Amino acid sequence: MSPITTHVLDTAKGCPAANIAVTLEYLIEENWQLIAKGSTDNDGRIMDWMDNDANKGEYRITFQTAKYHNYKGFFPSVTINFIIENPKQHYHVPLLLSPFSFSTYRGS
Repeated sequence: MSPITTHVLDTAKGCPAANIAVTLEYLIEENWQLIAKGSTDNDGRIMDWMDNDANKGEYRITFQTAKYHNYKGFFPSVTINFIIENPKQHYHVPLLLSPFSFSTYRGS
């Protein structure tokens, strides 16, 4: 399993959000470097987009929500920035999505 994973749930429909394009970037000397990209599976998850360990530092995940089933919501994309202090831990970043709101938390 990747050291960084994600899961998108459509809270308006009450189901996983499949086929959302997602990118993962790492901040190096004030420049964002793409380290992984993929799409959520039928269960709304990306579990295997990194083969190597994570590094300490700042990351961001961007979800392209505008294309999600012709999503007519307020947010065309959602970006979540987070910091990894301990690269030996697993970092799960869920996104709870509806047309006019979203929330996230550090999952397990």
